[in-house]
Amino acid sequence: MSANPSPLPTQYDPFSAEAKWQQYWEENQTFQADPQQGGDPYCVVIPPPNVTGSLHMGHAFESALIDTLVRYHRMLGENTLWLPGTDHASIAVQTILEKQLKAEGKNRYDIGRDAFLEQAWQWKAESGGKIVNQLRRLGVSVDWSRERFTMDEGLSKAVIEAFVRLYRDGLIYRGNYMVNWCPASESAVSDIEVDNKEVNGHLWYFRYPLTDGSGQIEVATTRPETMLGDTAVAVNPKDDRYQEFIGKTVTLPITGREIPIIGDDYVDAEFGTGCVKITPAHDPNDFAMGDRHNLPKINIMNKNGSMNENAGEFEGLDRFEARKQVVARLEADGFLVKVEDYQTKVPYSDRGKVPIEPLISTQWFVKIRPLADKALDYLDNQKEPVFVPERWSKVYRDWLVKLKDWCISRQLWWGHQIPAWYVVSETNGAITNNTPFIVAYNEEEAIAEAKAKYGNSAQLEQDPDVLDTWFSSGLWPFSTMGWPDNTADLERYYPTSTLVTGFDIIFFWVARMTMMAGYFTDRMPFDTVYIHGLVLDENGKKQSKSAGNGIDPLVLIDKYGTDAVRYALIREVAGAGQNIRLEYNRKTDESSSVEASRNFANKLWNASRFAMMNLDEKTPAALGTPALEELEVGDRWMLSRYYRVVQETRNNLDRYGLGEAAKGIYELIWNDFCDWYIELVKPRLWQEAGSPSRLVAQQVLALVLEGILKLLHPFMPHITEEIWHTLTQSSGSSLALQSYPQAKEEQIDPALEQEFSLLIDTISTIRNLRAEALVKPGVKVPVILQSEREEERRILTNGSSTIENLGKAQTPTVIAALEAESGQSMVGVTGGVQVLIPLAGVVDVAALRSKIEKDLGKIEKEMQAVNGRLSNPGFVKKAPEDVVRGARETLAQLQVQAQILRDRLSHL
Repeated sequence: MSANPSPLPTQYDPFSAEAKWQQYWEENQTFQADPQQGGDPYCVVIPPPNVTGSLHMGHAFESALIDTLVRYHRMLGENTLWLPGTDHASIAVQTILEKQLKAEGKNRYDIGRDAFLEQAWQWKAESGGKIVNQLRRLGVSVDWSRERFTMDEGLSKAVIEAFVRLYRDGLIYRGNYMVNWCPASESAVSDIEVDNKEVNGHLWYFRYPLTDGSGQIEVATTRPETMLGDTAVAVNPKDDRYQEFIGKTVTLPITGREIPIIGDDYVDAEFGTGCVKITPAHDPNDFAMGDRHNLPKINIMNKNGSMNENAGEFEGLDRFEARKQVVARLEADGFLVKVEDYQTKVPYSDRGKVPIEPLISTQWFVKIRPLADKALDYLDNQKEPVFVPERWSKVYRDWLVKLKDWCISRQLWWGHQIPAWYVVSETNGAITNNTPFIVAYNEEEAIAEAKAKYGNSAQLEQDPDVLDTWFSSGLWPFSTMGWPDNTADLERYYPTSTLVTGFDIIFFWVARMTMMAGYFTDRMPFDTVYIHGLVLDENGKKQSKSAGNGIDPLVLIDKYGTDAVRYALIREVAGAGQNIRLEYNRKTDESSSVEASRNFANKLWNASRFAMMNLDEKTPAALGTPALEELEVGDRWMLSRYYRVVQETRNNLDRYGLGEAAKGIYELIWNDFCDWYIELVKPRLWQEAGSPSRLVAQQVLALVLEGILKLLHPFMPHITEEIWHTLTQSSGSSLALQSYPQAKEEQIDPALEQEFSLLIDTISTIRNLRAEALVKPGVKVPVILQSEREEERRILTNGSSTIENLGKAQTPTVIAALEAESGQSMVGVTGGVQVLIPLAGVVDVAALRSKIEKDLGKIEKEMQAVNGRLSNPGFVKKAPEDVVRGARETLAQLQVQAQILRDRLSHL
């Protein structure tokens, strides 16, 4: 980028500036990390978004948080790496491709695995970069030269290494256990791929007759079709109603099978009748109970959700059609007692969009306890990692304690194919539960081992399943650095510094990373886990596609610019882990929060433009540093405020108080710098060239302007880069690589700031009173300032010229007490100071009174109308909640406005 000494344009164009600097940073490899350079390492790996994804508000929020931290640490002089990448998203990509094949009248088996994977890689090349390009629009300061993909060659090597090592260490096994099964994709799915939806269903009550003919027992269920696989009825052994039945048997309706009545403490005596049917092959709790009581496990369902041969006459029916027919048959046979409406949570496959089915299936599992216990040891004994806020460490710990063995195989083709080969020559070409297998790094190694064990005629077939995507993403912090090889990046940047992520995946991702890292690297993968909240909609509800209330950040970026969106999101953060609410109008795609940030950007732009127009085309370096003894009181106040905010910003960012830091910088720029200091020094800037006071004003103006650009840069990188280059006339450099400001504590003067605060509040009060009295802008008003405190009177007297200049007042009269009635006056109070503006000769009091009374009458009429609506019980009951809430808020605002006008009238 060449030097740009030309003045700033009249208006800021965020779109051209953002595109320019994003291109500049990438072309100049501004953010490329070098492990050979000095400086303490600061490293973040991006939480990899799905390669199928597109930017949503959660991505924008999380990326803004991370980029703020990364840019801050880079400007601290640390050797900084933010490593980007994407996840291969097995189920999501496979779903897309299978839909494409279905549209052509085909399925994946028609074209075969090789052709299917070729099509998948082609899709990834053509469409998989969408979210990466969208992230670029956010201006994230990642090292794109290190971009990774969970199925690239290096990460695939890491996945195979991890699987083989865990298997050979006895921590991976193949077994027949219950899993979450998605009938739509015909694959096991992880817990995070299951969405528990609240649905209106039914609770069916059935009679199961006692086999000895002595009576019957009633059971309640939400899934009647599974009764075909019942192998017991269970009651709580402490339930007095049923103790006599334990040990007896019932005859299962329809099937005629005899099944036992058992006692188990797990049974909730308050649910239904207190008797529950036990189907060990179709419910995880029943599965565990079946193991405790050695019950048979009868699977009645095929993997596509249809009923199998164990369902008898219902074989071939879809599970929900079978439900209807089973209920009808039980009713016809006299076993149906009643049906109740029942609201329950049903687990849905997030990708398949159908209810999942708990099924027993032969899968690969990781023995989780050795991994979880090691991660627990780091947490309990070494306090690693640190969670911000700290309360999330308990959530994380609870997950580690409760973890069960992890099903890591998926019945898909897109993903990391499991490095296990079956010796099919030992089972007549079939893969069964008894087929011997070999786990190896590659096929050549597997063949060699098979021939050694089974002879030269051994024939192998690789397991067709792929690994759960969380297996590869669990390795992400160190696999992206080159593990298992001992690379320079791994040596320099691992373990990483900060993980920024949402609380909803502490278990699914954070815990997997700590367990994997603890086992394979003997270190925790990051020092700190910064947990952020969710971005809520304008009604305070979680955004989601299914609810139709998601806000597209690209719509806001196209309207307001990237910096405005980023800054709005960060400024709304009340604290780490807290949700934020983004004000948004869906009809107009307008956001008051983002609009306020755009206004802030424009305010900074205009102030910077004014400052540079008054620096005689000199840079801050050319102007030099002002001598302390030449500083005037306003200069000392501005520098004190600036260095105080520098100190506070650093403290806030160091403790992850990003929202507080953003607010502090906003107040410094908008209020202290733009509204007060610039106004304060205007008369000095307009003095003749060579005036010492003018030079000092220029020096302080330039110093503080460059400083606030650096302070703000991590939050709003594009506009600050644009202004900084013009201000400093720099070429071949970037604001992103400059040093972050440091506080000069010797120039922080609390007493002076307190004095100036009194002057500012007094001037603000004068301005407000002028506006209320409708005083014309060019008229200087008389002002009386009364305070009983001698110190306040001294400050007001010493600052009288400032009050006169900025308050457009005549020389103020400062007194200890009001000796006599001052006539009709506008009166205001700030702190211990009473501010009076006598109105005689300044305004037409009668006309002013008439106008205020007219305005008050209009507001009272509006209040009456709104109050009438809220007094109507029909409106309050029938109107939408947000409409009623809006009416109440309107009434409250009108009441405040009316009281202000009444107060004004009382002073006339």
